[in-house]
Amino acid sequence: MKYLTARNADRAGDDPIFALNREAARRRAAGERIINATLGALFEDDGRLAVMPSVIEALRSVEPERVAGYAPIAGAPDFLEAVIGDLLGGTPLAAQAVAVATPGGTGALRHAVSTFLDRGQHLVTPSFHWGPYGTICDEQERAVTTFEMFDSNGHFNADALASVLASTAARQGRLLLFLNDPCNNPTGYSMSDAEWAEVASVLVDAGARVPVVLLCDVAYMAFAREPRALLKHLAPLAETALVLFAWTASKTFTQYGLRVGALVACTADDAERSQVQRALSFACRGTWSNCNAAGQAAIERCITDPALRAKTDAERSRLTGLLDARVRAFNAAAQAAGLRYPRYDGGFFVTVFAGDAAAAHEKLKARGVYTVPQAGALRIALCSVAEADVPSLVQALAESV
Repeated sequence: MKYLTARNADRAGDDPIFALNREAARRRAAGERIINATLGALFEDDGRLAVMPSVIEALRSVEPERVAGYAPIAGAPDFLEAVIGDLLGGTPLAAQAVAVATPGGTGALRHAVSTFLDRGQHLVTPSFHWGPYGTICDEQERAVTTFEMFDSNGHFNADALASVLASTAARQGRLLLFLNDPCNNPTGYSMSDAEWAEVASVLVDAGARVPVVLLCDVAYMAFAREPRALLKHLAPLAETALVLFAWTASKTFTQYGLRVGALVACTADDAERSQVQRALSFACRGTWSNCNAAGQAAIERCITDPALRAKTDAERSRLTGLLDARVRAFNAAAQAAGLRYPRYDGGFFVTVFAGDAAAAHEKLKARGVYTVPQAGALRIALCSVAEADVPSLVQALAESV
């Protein structure tokens, strides 16, 4: 007797990154010297998970009734207002935005796929992207189409983007583009001002033919050198396209398990904005119904309470400095070793190109170095590697790729 539908009968039961992380942890617990560069969470140099005490303080201050009670379906209004203000404040987009609460950034991505694509249609995203984009699409009977992220000079490939958008638009009559920027996962690449201008121009051209939705996955924005630089290019775009932001407290507030996020949608069209808000609220009810009430309350306080905000900003600044020291150490060692990788100015990850990534991955595992293999590359979660281990990591990479 088979109870699963045919498309669900042979699903992989585990995420490969979490499986590699468990394997590395088992070997470390058994006494081996392990460098674990798999998991996308920020760790202190002594191996402890980095936690911001101000966020814990905020969580403990939430009233018991609010902790235990249902949050509104679309999210707590004060939380949503705080997120929009923090993300878009001071730009025209803030006045054109609506939002819903989601369980982390993944929930925001899920809503974008289900709400703005029909079954069988394709999301467009760069060749180097977060693997679960494909899982989210597959689970909802959508698919992913990619374009080559980098041109021959190592710059963002706007020409390839335009070509793939044109063919996808011709096939399905609408476009949904996911761009994870700044600090792209898995490459660490942040697009320049000129590159964003090119992308905006491509999307304006596409929007003259079909409906265009751009989702900016800003999970790592707080760790970028210029975190809000992209907004000036997106404000004009909201006149002709729908601009979405997948926002998460996981990285910005070091609260991966709290599962607090939001999908923010911006358009200059008042009627369309109202329709989008209703559709996203409907999607909330039909999936998770409500998000974490205590988490929304705590994060809202971290954003809006002046004293708590000052603590939060100071704690995050220390952690950004911790990560930036690793980035500098990696760049110095990797350039000296001749590794090939995209421009890396900050963020949780960097990607090193490898002719045979699977073989390099196995060589590294044999040496006790854990990375995540991709097509033609290895993803390194520098967020979880102590600065003192960076030279050993780079040496192992140089001798294995």
